[in-house]
Amino acid sequence: MPAVRVALAALPFPASPDDSVTRAEAAIAEAGAAGAAIVCFPECYVPGYRALGAPVPPADPVFFERAHAAIAAAAARARVAVVLGTERFVEGRLRITVLVVGPDGKVLGWQDKVQLDPSEDALYQPGAERRVFEVGPLTFGVVICHEGWRYPETVRWAARQGVRLVFHPHFGEAEPGSFRPTSFADPRNTFHEASVLCRAAENTIWYASVNCASEGQPTATAIARPDGTLHALQPHGKAGLLLADLDLGLATGLLATRCRTTA
Repeated sequence: MPAVRVALAALPFPASPDDSVTRAEAAIAEAGAAGAAIVCFPECYVPGYRALGAPVPPADPVFFERAHAAIAAAAARARVAVVLGTERFVEGRLRITVLVVGPDGKVLGWQDKVQLDPSEDALYQPGAERRVFEVGPLTFGVVICHEGWRYPETVRWAARQGVRLVFHPHFGEAEPGSFRPTSFADPRNTFHEASVLCRAAENTIWYASVNCASEGQPTATAIARPDGTLHALQPHGKAGLLLADLDLGLATGLLATRCRTTA
């Protein structure tokens, strides 16, 4: 089975919704130039994650239409698939979602956040369905932030559908007085980074987690191998594109398929 080059866009938090589109377009172009087949962005990168009180303007369906079209056009220009953390309206209600665009610029579908964090309940409607996507030889799923940290069954569901990789777009920033990690899965840190390794190992799949880059960020952008070891890491607080080649043959999904309970 072939290797696939993936890119994770560990970008600074956008200064505005328009800035988020500009930064995303630049990262897509960079990923394409680097030979990546697919690039993934943090949770709600377009227009910016609003649930923690960031000064993000009210959600605007006109902006979403324009922004998503711009991202699709950038994907087509760069010939790279895109997994974009964003928002969308469904029947008048706002959802946290991921837009998946193929390397030809065509929309392959959406993965809404099904399991919201309690802090998001007042802002968002949860989604109701999970799905998997295919780009060339790569079959993958998406779990969004809280889903991957605290609900392992969301990742197991995807692994049982035959995915080789699960993308985990998330957002996390340092709180006042919090521990500031400089190495991955430091035991003095919270459980979150260690769970990245667990999600990979307990399902025997690749697991790619991407966060915005910020000073003291509690969770780094990283990729875990199917054996639960760290494959690639973007240093905490350093903005940039994390590129990695993944041997899809290592992702057997063996442990996920042997699980006798299903999500």
